[in-house]
Amino acid sequence: MKNFALIGAAGFIAPRHLKAIKDTGNTLIAALDQFDQVGVLDSYFPNVDFFTEFERFDRHIDKLKRQEVKIDYVSICTPNYLHDSHIRFALRHQADSICEKPLVLNPWNINALAEIENETGRKVNNILQLRLHPAIQQLKKRIENDKTGKVYDVDLTYITSRGNWYYTSWKGDVSKSGGIATNIGVHFYDMLQWVFGKLRSNKVHVHTHDRAAGFLEFDKARVRWFLSINYDTIPDEIKAQGKRTFRSLKMEGEEIEFSDGFTDLHTRSYEAILQGQGFGLDDVRTAIQIVHDIRIAEPLGLIGDYHPFATKKLAVHPLKSNVG
Repeated sequence: MKNFALIGAAGFIAPRHLKAIKDTGNTLIAALDQFDQVGVLDSYFPNVDFFTEFERFDRHIDKLKRQEVKIDYVSICTPNYLHDSHIRFALRHQADSICEKPLVLNPWNINALAEIENETGRKVNNILQLRLHPAIQQLKKRIENDKTGKVYDVDLTYITSRGNWYYTSWKGDVSKSGGIATNIGVHFYDMLQWVFGKLRSNKVHVHTHDRAAGFLEFDKARVRWFLSINYDTIPDEIKAQGKRTFRSLKMEGEEIEFSDGFTDLHTRSYEAILQGQGFGLDDVRTAIQIVHDIRIAEPLGLIGDYHPFATKKLAVHPLKSNVG
């Protein structure tokens, strides 16, 4: 049985980590979040020591160490811009880290973490659950088994509606979330490069507060992509079904269905990590470089090979639209 600590216990994704820790037969002995609405802990580890202040949490971890109670892993479910700091905290307390996506916001952060890995002998693990999805694994094998040299035409569309709260929260602050492409797209970019090979080019056609669209070329695919948090960009036939999310991956016009099968992917991720087979720093480099380059790129506009949804009418920022 391994001892875990969790930073970000009140977050949306935290229950998946709590379940994974429990399902793999381990225990959570300390948790932290500045928000105290963490009744979810009762369903998994009711006796865990919980803190709302980082300083007290840090002191508690140090106290445990002096009592020869080792923290083996620190799971990190905090806002994106805090991941780097919390990973460093884990490593310096001689624990491996398990961090949600995106691991960090910038490529150079990876290099700094690699230095600390070397100094401490600990490992940084990232949750890249799409690599464990059966449908995506089958797609990867299919591409690998194709010896014709074919370069596939792929369309990736992901729309996950968010209300006005999004722009007031840290997620609406590019310096904290990394922007749309980073916050909701990084695991898709990782999946694409994992399946289709080395990145050749990265073009951005549209990039606003609520959407981004562009073109990625890999060894074995030309990918038109569109990401959005604006409900109005969802196709009418999807809205008619009462849905507020739309996910599509088409290859040569064929829909690759991977909407289902996400239930246990965090547990599978933890199982791999505990066996020393987690996804480390080198695994995330390409995806972090992609989202960084998207963030700083000057959008080209509707020229070249762009995603069909890129033509959808742009929206005014909701906070600006209410001014005056």
